[in-house]
Amino acid sequence: MADLTGSMIEFPSNGGTAPGYLSGDGGPGVVVIQEWWGLNDHIKEVADRVAAAGFTALAPDLYHGEVTAEPDEAGKYMMALDLGRAARDLSGAIDLLRERSGRDTVGVIGFCMGGGLTLTLACQRPDAVKVAVPFYGVIPWEDAQPDWSAVDGSIVAHIGENDGMFGPEAAAALDATLGELGKDATFHVYENAEHAFFNDTRPEVYSAEHSALAWDRTLAALGALRS
Repeated sequence: MADLTGSMIEFPSNGGTAPGYLSGDGGPGVVVIQEWWGLNDHIKEVADRVAAAGFTALAPDLYHGEVTAEPDEAGKYMMALDLGRAARDLSGAIDLLRERSGRDTVGVIGFCMGGGLTLTLACQRPDAVKVAVPFYGVIPWEDAQPDWSAVDGSIVAHIGENDGMFGPEAAAALDATLGELGKDATFHVYENAEHAFFNDTRPEVYSAEHSALAWDRTLAALGALRS
């Protein structure tokens, strides 16, 4: 059982409520977006680490209670995700963090599916997203391709060299697109790293060395929220 320091809450979402894991209080707000597995202990622990670094972290439960460790089931959850509701939940998370932190801007970090949603959210809420940090971001939904011209904050992306889902070639293409639009984007490629290299609950792909470097770069990027 993970030794978690935050707690589950319900927060306003487009006239209703959504569940999420909140950790920390008073520092700049950071939305933490889950992998395709759901809001599991790994993502909650990431939120706790963000909070320990002096931020207020909120990880919305985009599956509203569903979580799995089975890849086939996770894939089904991901492809069945109601993108409209997810967008409302993520936007509600931003609004709650702005209220709690007293700051107009937030950061967003996400992993795999959550990395793709991090990029999407940067386009959907350019009024609020100052820093977006996608880890091996994947956007598998055809109707969820972002309007990159809308990005107003900085993007710092982490890519595994051996990632077959979103590797260096795809990252270079997105980097070029963002560069042509004059956006502030940095893509870090980690040599010999696999997809999900940051997930320490998956020893078959986890890389402690690359994770430590990616985390240092992430905290450095989120530091812009303090200014």
